[in-house]
Amino acid sequence: MDQGPIQLTMRVEGMTCQGCAEAVRRTIRRLDPQAEVAVDVEAGRVTATTHAQSLDVAQALTEAGYTATAMTG
Repeated sequence: MDQGPIQLTMRVEGMTCQGCAEAVRRTIRRLDPQAEVAVDVEAGRVTATTHAQSLDVAQALTEAGYTATAMTG
């Protein structure tokens, strides 16, 4: 049974520009196309409302070349 989306906040290292921010958004939306994703490049923080699990998101971002650590979720 679907428990609904979770609010996930992650620290993501390696983002340096808006191109990186868009790559992070695309990576998360591959896991959950309906995810709402906000990226703060300067703070190195990503907030997503998603059905994807934090470990799956962290692994996908790592595979995309970033270092991701769940802060919540």
